[in-house]
Amino acid sequence: MATPLWLRRVQVLAGPGEPPRHQDALIDARGRLQVWGEGAARQGEELGLDPVPAEGWLLAPVLVDPHSVLEQPWDGVAETLDSLARSAAAGGYGTVALLPWARPWRDRPERLRGMAWPDPLQLVLWGSFSAEGGDAELAPHRDQLLAGAIGLSAGDQIPPLPLLERGLLLGEMGLRPVLVSPRSAGLCAGGFVREAVETLRAGWPPDPVLSETLPLQSLLAVAAARPAARLVLMNLSTAAALERLRALESPLPCTVSWWHLLADSGSLEPARVGWRLVPSLGAPRDREALLSAAVEGLISAVAVHHLPLDAEEQLLPLDQRRPGLAGHGARHGLVLPLLWRELVDRRGCSLQQLWQLLSWGGSRLLGLPPERLQAGSRRWLLFDPRAPWTWTRAESLSLAANQPLLGERISGRVLASGLSAAWDGESAAPGSLPG
Repeated sequence: MATPLWLRRVQVLAGPGEPPRHQDALIDARGRLQVWGEGAARQGEELGLDPVPAEGWLLAPVLVDPHSVLEQPWDGVAETLDSLARSAAAGGYGTVALLPWARPWRDRPERLRGMAWPDPLQLVLWGSFSAEGGDAELAPHRDQLLAGAIGLSAGDQIPPLPLLERGLLLGEMGLRPVLVSPRSAGLCAGGFVREAVETLRAGWPPDPVLSETLPLQSLLAVAAARPAARLVLMNLSTAAALERLRALESPLPCTVSWWHLLADSGSLEPARVGWRLVPSLGAPRDREALLSAAVEGLISAVAVHHLPLDAEEQLLPLDQRRPGLAGHGARHGLVLPLLWRELVDRRGCSLQQLWQLLSWGGSRLLGLPPERLQAGSRRWLLFDPRAPWTWTRAESLSLAANQPLLGERISGRVLASGLSAAWDGESAAPGSLPG
């Protein structure tokens, strides 16, 4: 039988507005956070536990993914509802919001029902702005929201402006968010890496910056004309778009994909997974601008935007392959370790800022209360930013074939969390934890 876990002087980030503090914490045998701070050591002693030295580790609320994709939840080859739950939980993600991009498209109440995860995981669903995602007519907005949709989402490019205007004028979404991508596929001109010197040198077909900035200008004009609507920009990817957003007195909320913060056309090796994305992978100046915007707070939330492909799709030539990257999957998480290294270690980002990007900002976009540690809850994660591990296929909990950085040595791992439906304490037992 599993035993409780007594963490000695772990760094505790309890919630927004609360600075991290080194405290003792006690987790019971069922994976519930019992107590932290005063009283934790006393209870640990009363239970006869051996304390685990945890200085340098972080105990914090779970992460929130504001948008990802799951096309075939029940019989998918690239991913299923169960495999996504396991892989998200392993990376510390307690909430994942799924876009309506599916087969069939989730645009009606009956297509939104029946999809759920067991506690303590939380699965939320975006409704669709247009019927079948076709951008020809409006989907039944009110019916989807009554069926539980968290908000409405368009596809991977801006809808026709008359359709967008009509939907916002009807206003059936009320104060719920409307997620729209500032991208025009027609302006991409067949390119799939953002135009730059590095793109030309590598021989990739360039995607002009105008494919993002021109649709963005249209969305900003629509937002100014419809101030009551909660427009959210999905997956900003260029420095030029950020400059336009920064010039506004009240910038629109926006998300950025985690991979756009880590890779660019000047740093990613040609044979590596991670080139074929929507929006296109940026140039080094784009990544630098996105990182600066994340630190300063212009970016509202970082999305995993998990879009898994199966092995057959992944074998196609790059220009024939569907765009997408799997972000949920690693047994010890990829997003948190890699963004910790990039934002905290290299740029001095505070823990509060990092959790704003990876957890609280996502909750706010989705209209959910911010995550915080609570006594009796299993929605916590334990992270060691220095623990090394090697990312191999054997470490994957996802079925996706398009997972990046396989074979890489990773610094930082999610040691444990209460999110696993089968918590037994073994993965968090003192003898199994590094350090």
